[in-house]
Amino acid sequence: MKPVVSEGDVLDGDPRLEGTRIGVVHIYRRYEDGETPEEVAASYDGVTVADVHAALAYAFENADEIRAIEASAREAVDRIRENRPVDPEEFKERA
Repeated sequence: MKPVVSEGDVLDGDPRLEGTRIGVVHIYRRYEDGETPEEVAASYDGVTVADVHAALAYAFENADEIRAIEASAREAVDRIRENRPVDPEEFKERA
């Protein structure tokens, strides 16, 4: 089983499965969206069901940290949308 690690130079220090760039928050989101641990594991090369359970355990034990990571991601998306030069619907119409 891969341990969960946090290193500043990978994923901005967000927790992830060691030896991967798969963040705990990514696994947690998929689980929250209804995927089973088996489905999540099958979608990543080299990730086992035990790895997924380890990531989920970390997420549940560190819920405040996971919520902060998700909030930061939402804020980044909002900033990108605010600074986007073209409305996506307008872009689709021009395409």
